[in-house]
Amino acid sequence: MREGGPRRTAAGARPGEGVAATMTASMTATMTGFARTLRAAGVPADHERTQAFLRAAGHLGAGDSGSVYWAGRLTLCAGPDDLPRYDRCFAAYFGGDRARAGRAAPPAVTVVRHVAAADGAGTREPGDQEALAATASPTEVLRRRDVARLTAAEREEINRLLALLRARREQRRSRRFTPAARGILDPRRTMRETLRRGGEIARLRRRAPRATPRRVVLLVDVSGSMAPYADTLLRFAHALVRCEPRATEVFSVGTRLTRVTGELRRRDAGAAMLRVSEAIPDWSGGTRLGEELKEFLDRWSCARGAVVVIASDGWERGDPSLLGAQMARLSRLARRVVWVNPHKGREGYLPLTGGMRAALPHVGAFVAGHSLAAFEELAERLSHA
Repeated sequence: MREGGPRRTAAGARPGEGVAATMTASMTATMTGFARTLRAAGVPADHERTQAFLRAAGHLGAGDSGSVYWAGRLTLCAGPDDLPRYDRCFAAYFGGDRARAGRAAPPAVTVVRHVAAADGAGTREPGDQEALAATASPTEVLRRRDVARLTAAEREEINRLLALLRARREQRRSRRFTPAARGILDPRRTMRETLRRGGEIARLRRRAPRATPRRVVLLVDVSGSMAPYADTLLRFAHALVRCEPRATEVFSVGTRLTRVTGELRRRDAGAAMLRVSEAIPDWSGGTRLGEELKEFLDRWSCARGAVVVIASDGWERGDPSLLGAQMARLSRLARRVVWVNPHKGREGYLPLTGGMRAALPHVGAFVAGHSLAAFEELAERLSHA
């Protein structure tokens, strides 16, 4: 055996390699779900940090909530500013208080899973012998529930989590320029500087392309068929406006087209929703998507080059052919068209309504919009659009 090389076990693996593999699938899913929650809250828990978190949790013991807390804090947080958000997300996700140095670990929370076999007898998988103590709290279960079926208290919790959503977008190079220390020569600024100095060239001014986020335009259906989801969709829109106020436009559609971007720029979600409710005159009315989309394209130019998100169930009372024609027109103007349908999250759903059948050929992405988890996935999609 050569000296100085890495030691290997009898199976030929390095020490510590495969520690994460000893975790059950449910453990791994819970840990990665926690990392996604942190990313939504603004903590840079990327793929590399998540893998380090899984390895650390496997070493320290994934069955102890205190070990999971410190494993995540040391691997998923990039700086002191992330610690308060990490503590809030850990308490919300795992349903316990944050761990502190010198404190005893909080009591373990165990989950008993009953797996029904075909003959009615319970069966146990080999990986189920070690139950995950630091398991997901009821909040994690709530993230995947349909918002139309929530109680008032559960809806308040969803609204609180939506207020924590961080929907930052990647920066892109704009056609406009900004002064910079390095870049191409800026002849106008250089000439003005020269004239101010009496014709003497003292310094060459330079410029570089400005970095701006991609514009996102949301059209939220507030008709009667969308009543159980309209409030949550507008709160999601508020999170987008709060993160990128200059690169987000929001409209409500029903029997009228109403721009509500200004109302959603209020920092407090409750105050913003109160202003929105006062501004929209056609709550729980009919649906004329084709006519409203035509009005939007005729009056507003913000769709050009933007990511346009239409949140609707597709129940069109007008002519579906008009909606299809306007969707074709929109697809030529926008960078990408995303259709969010709350019913897509239900098992066995098929887009059979006239509006959906007319719109789908011109849609770049058809996604669900029925739960907090679906909104987090949509925010992730928009951040890379």
